[in-house]
Amino acid sequence: MLLASLLLFSEVLAEESIVCLQKALNHLREIWELIGIPEDQRLQRTEVVKKHIKDLLDMMIAEEESLKERLIKSISICQKELNTLCSELHVEPFQEEGETTILQLEKDLRTQVELMRKQKKERKQELKLLQEQDQELCEILCLPHYDVDSSSVPSLEELSQFRQHVATLRETKASRREEFVNIKRQIILCMEELDHTPDTSFERDVVCEDEDAFCLSLENIATLQKLLRQLEMRKSQNEAVCEGLRAQIRELWDRLQIPAEEREAVATVMSGSKAKVRKALQLEVDRLEELKMQNMKKVIEAIRVELAQYWDQCFYSQEQRQAFGPYYAEDYTENLLQLHDAEIVRLRNYYEVHKELFEGVQKWEESWRLFLEFERKASDPSRFTNRGGNLLKEEKQRAKLQKILPKLEEELKARIEMWEQEHSQAFVVNGQKFMEYVTEQWEMHRMEKERAKQERQLKNKKQTETEMLYGSAPRTPSKRRGLVPNTPGKVRKLNTTTMSNATANSSIRPVFGGTIYRSPVSRLPPSGSKVSMYAPCTRDIPSTPPAHLPRGPTSSFEFLRTLDSVFREML
Repeated sequence: MLLASLLLFSEVLAEESIVCLQKALNHLREIWELIGIPEDQRLQRTEVVKKHIKDLLDMMIAEEESLKERLIKSISICQKELNTLCSELHVEPFQEEGETTILQLEKDLRTQVELMRKQKKERKQELKLLQEQDQELCEILCLPHYDVDSSSVPSLEELSQFRQHVATLRETKASRREEFVNIKRQIILCMEELDHTPDTSFERDVVCEDEDAFCLSLENIATLQKLLRQLEMRKSQNEAVCEGLRAQIRELWDRLQIPAEEREAVATVMSGSKAKVRKALQLEVDRLEELKMQNMKKVIEAIRVELAQYWDQCFYSQEQRQAFGPYYAEDYTENLLQLHDAEIVRLRNYYEVHKELFEGVQKWEESWRLFLEFERKASDPSRFTNRGGNLLKEEKQRAKLQKILPKLEEELKARIEMWEQEHSQAFVVNGQKFMEYVTEQWEMHRMEKERAKQERQLKNKKQTETEMLYGSAPRTPSKRRGLVPNTPGKVRKLNTTTMSNATANSSIRPVFGGTIYRSPVSRLPPSGSKVSMYAPCTRDIPSTPPAHLPRGPTSSFEFLRTLDSVFREML
């Protein structure tokens, strides 16, 4: 529709041009007639006008043809360049959609070429920037440069990979830089702690140079870590030496009985591990060692006290203790001191190696002693007089210990068996294997209970025999025993009638208590001659009662002695 309108408009313009030309020619003829130009000249002039118009049109046509050629040439050039750019940029070739004029095609191609040129320029610029960043990062990290062709235009994928590579390098740099800064800080602290001055070029580069100038290569990081480990090892060794010196100082203080005021004078060096602290500790140790040599006997006796403590903690038997002969020597020499020092070091190490086992044995010993104490209280009759619920508490604790002891013994047995397998030697307590020691203790406890049981049975048997012989002890409360005093005068006031009745009945109820005692006077025979009721007893009363009889004023033994004295006075 638009094209038809344009064609119609073009025809109209052509007709108007022809009409305009005819008018112009007619006007020229009129002028020429008015002027009076002859006809032949009019023809000539008309030819001139025609030629002029033709030349003008020819020139215009030539110009338009030239324009067309230029457009076609531009189209060809643009197409070639566009194809090259598409190839370089790795994009699809440009395709014109639908039919179009030469002018529009040239315009579209030229616009597309300009766009492609811009993309190519941007990619080249980004590539150059990425290469610069890669070069800088690789120099810091001591890594090879990224392999990319600088002469060609990178594709979008290649640029993306390059950007990812540069981003990875940045992360690596940040990580290594952080690690470098941390290691550097620790190295500086260790050097300050050790009073160490950087003496190699690498140490000076690390400590003294700018952090940004340090090469963050893997080799340098590994060397940094190695340097830090070396310094930390030296620091640990220095700390261990200082701790050893402090332990030696404390040990010498205790052995030499150094007063607190003198100890406080060196309190400032009892912490830290710097070189000056180590030097001060060494000077104090030297001073104390000199004092130790001057106070040999005092130091050796202090070591012997410590030895005795370790013997107790290690459950040494008497034979094991006597095996260390220098302990009993009286010649306090430096050699004797060295022997004691070596023995205390050996015992200390021995205790530390077996500490868990010794602590377990100590726990069993304490539980065993507590169990024996509860067993002793359980067999004590006086415990029933306790108030406040102590009896119930003791019974609960005793029952708890009866459960704990076997479990503890099983645990120790398993641990000791494992230890004996590892060390290929027996674990002894008080000179014998622990489980044999435990079995012996239980057996001794059983025998002791059996012995106590037999003693109680024997005691009860003797008491029964004595009571059958002398009568039972009065069981009247003590408040009633003191109502009537036991004096010979009052016994003498007993009349003969009372005595006769007592003799005839063969029993007497004394006023001292409510228990009935058999009379020691023999009964009258059923027949035969009469026997005097005042005859002395046929059995003599012993001067002292048996040990198991009570000795109170109301006892049966005292009553028998009183009766005997009464009979003797009456006779």
